[in-house]
Amino acid sequence: MQDKIVYLNGEYLPLSEAKISVLDRGFLFGDGIYEVIPAYFGQLFCLEAHLQRLNNSLNAIRLPLALNTQQWLDILQPLLVEGDAQYIYLQITRGVADKRDHAFPEHCKPTVFAMCSAIAPFPRENGVQAITLDDMRWQLCSIKATTLLANILLRQEAVDQACAEAILLKEGYATEGAASNVFAVVDDILITPANSNEILPGITRDVIIDLAKVNGMSMRVGLILEADLRRASEIWLTSSTREILPVITLDNKPVGDGQVGPVWKTMQKLFQEYKREVL
Repeated sequence: MQDKIVYLNGEYLPLSEAKISVLDRGFLFGDGIYEVIPAYFGQLFCLEAHLQRLNNSLNAIRLPLALNTQQWLDILQPLLVEGDAQYIYLQITRGVADKRDHAFPEHCKPTVFAMCSAIAPFPRENGVQAITLDDMRWQLCSIKATTLLANILLRQEAVDQACAEAILLKEGYATEGAASNVFAVVDDILITPANSNEILPGITRDVIIDLAKVNGMSMRVGLILEADLRRASEIWLTSSTREILPVITLDNKPVGDGQVGPVWKTMQKLFQEYKREVL
């Protein structure tokens, strides 16, 4: 299998040759952030929104890296290969310090890494199973940080129970999935939690909100109470690489009638049309 070409600190090189120091703060502390940008037919999707979230995360961890959209395009576009659906994984750490210390080093050059991978096909039309778990993560979930151990443990618990995702509960309401945003259709109203430090501000989530408003769908941004989640007629999970996943069972109980719902089918059609329009 041919070694893919990746970007690391100004160079394009085979993945097998890409190396970082063991003193990189991303390796030692998880001191870094990342972004995932989908691409369809060779075009990056919602790039400006993804870069804005990237800059928000950089600012939140006080890591200065000022590149404009064209500079990022110049870096990322060469990584795209032929194919219908791909994604760019972009990671930035605080870089290599001369010693291990929790405090920020005085002089440190950020490590910038990017690679392109295919988006694996996912059978959305059949729906997926999910479970609920307590949200035991930290209080800055709005930062797309590389420190994902809590999310990993939660997602693995879902996988251990043959589920696609864990929907997280906190003080009687749903926040998001371990690696996704969440929507619910309750009393014919589409609901998703508001942006806060408790959730990652999803780009796919924002597109869905806009499409719902433009197309006259009943939509509300606000709390999804646990009781409403459990009586919802539809539940969706959204992310950049899986787009919109309908949940047909939650904690081994059917969501609605246990089938993919009509609101999801409408939104799925609108989302695919939107992709074709903007690319």
